[in-house]
Amino acid sequence: MGAGGDTGTAAVYDAALKRRQDMMGASGPMALVKNFKVFRIALFACIGGVLYGYNQGMFSGVLEMPAFKTHMGEYDPIDPLADQAKKGWLTAILELGAWIGTLLSSFLAEAISRKYGVLVAVIVFIIGVVIQATAQSGGADVILAGRFITGMGVGSLAMIVPIYNSEVAPPEVRGALVALQQLAITFGIMVSFWIDYGTNYIGGTLLGLQTDAAWLVPICLQLFPAVVLFVGMIFMPFSPRWLVHHGREAEARKILASLRGLSLDHELVELEFLEIKAQSQFEKRTVAEHFPHLREETNWNTFKLQFVAIKSLFQTKAMFRRVIVATVTMFFQQWTGVNAVLYYAPSIFKKLGMTDNATSLLATGVVGILMFLFTIPAVLYIDRVGRKPVLTIGAIGMATCHIIIAVIVAKNANQWETQSAAGWAAVAMVWLFVIHFGYSWGPCSWIIIAEVWPLSSRPYGVSLGASSNWMNNFIVGQVTPIMLNRIGYGTYVLFGLLTFLGSAFIWFVVPETKRLTLEEMDVIFGSEGTAQADFERMEEINRDIGLTAMLQGLGGGDASKHDISVDKAEKVAEDTQDI
Repeated sequence: MGAGGDTGTAAVYDAALKRRQDMMGASGPMALVKNFKVFRIALFACIGGVLYGYNQGMFSGVLEMPAFKTHMGEYDPIDPLADQAKKGWLTAILELGAWIGTLLSSFLAEAISRKYGVLVAVIVFIIGVVIQATAQSGGADVILAGRFITGMGVGSLAMIVPIYNSEVAPPEVRGALVALQQLAITFGIMVSFWIDYGTNYIGGTLLGLQTDAAWLVPICLQLFPAVVLFVGMIFMPFSPRWLVHHGREAEARKILASLRGLSLDHELVELEFLEIKAQSQFEKRTVAEHFPHLREETNWNTFKLQFVAIKSLFQTKAMFRRVIVATVTMFFQQWTGVNAVLYYAPSIFKKLGMTDNATSLLATGVVGILMFLFTIPAVLYIDRVGRKPVLTIGAIGMATCHIIIAVIVAKNANQWETQSAAGWAAVAMVWLFVIHFGYSWGPCSWIIIAEVWPLSSRPYGVSLGASSNWMNNFIVGQVTPIMLNRIGYGTYVLFGLLTFLGSAFIWFVVPETKRLTLEEMDVIFGSEGTAQADFERMEEINRDIGLTAMLQGLGGGDASKHDISVDKAEKVAEDTQDI
């Protein structure tokens, strides 16, 4: 915790923390059933995650349906030997839209509130889905336009919904909400694969027999969770943090008291309110110090701030090293080839000898189940094991699977009919690849890009890392069908070599961030003093608004304001990682 603290200070802080935990009650998943309001927030988080995951996985099966291909022309040719250059656009256009949505979401959430930001994003998403549903007459152009617009909605929701949930939820369930969000995404992917498998039989599985309902149903089913999310959001409260940041403190207090089921003057409500106010003041003072020309709170300044702040991350050597860690980690996450599997699994399985469409979709369904199940260990054990060992082992495992698949394909590409065992061996390697991704790079890469930043730079650093993720996601989605068609087993060699490089990058370049304080992170990246300056700014704010005095009162004794404030600032930093 804080540097220079003595035993008395630690005792006061521990007593304050114990008093706070006593007031909060049970933590983690058990707290989700404590009252209906908390449960509703958890359910809301799951809906947003399922929607995001479903949209990721659904299109892979649709691309392989004969009835869909008849409307797509050269963008999704019926002949598997035809040029696949344009096929990638049908998938990748969604990631391009999501990248733009991600860039706009921070401004949207701050300017009109998290609540209204989610409503706008859902409306954009629904418009995109409705446009896609008209592809019977509009063909590929309509799918491209609809998926681009849908992507903008998905990108915004992927950023705003977790932020909103973390800011509305009581502190004792924030960790559980993060876990539920990750599981909900993989659950959405899993459900989408099996829906594709079922609707593939509508009318028949062969060209000329299968009806358009086979692909329209999975596309239109997205509307149901989207509408539920929209209607549920109308009845959800504003984020207390957003209200405080915009000077609506009385309303924020009322919402906090309502969410906690406590009176307005309860000490836990007061403590949480002061924590929120401290973080808000910290952000405002940081902007005033680093970007004085943007200190006036206008929508235009809010829009410019995210780009100016991201630019500042490239202007010092220490910050640029953090930029490298965040953006390159996300580069390697996408170039493991995971989204090549999620987006084109049925196509990949066909090229591995699963020539029957139903069989390839069935194998794809197994991918969804494995990814869902093997995300759970990461949620439970990542803080015990650490980030680097998990990421390194996962990368080596995934790369090895790619190389084995490449060898199998190179030897059997032209004889799958007589080498069915080799085909199933390759399929098993794809399944093993998904297992390695599920417990490692799926959740852990996002943890890394949140932990390496100082408190004052974290929102912009995470946004930069997310942008790298979506842009590389777009590129992988675009080039994968071309590579599968033109270089065959070379696709797996490329993904394998890049994933081996990713393991080396994690092991030799990325620091282990488990349990590191922000000062220790500064020493690693050569920016000593950044975290200390942040803590000193937070110390002053805590003292000014009365939070330090309240912590001392909860602790039941006197102590150094500085050490309590430093500890509190670190606690705020840890809470911020859950957003």
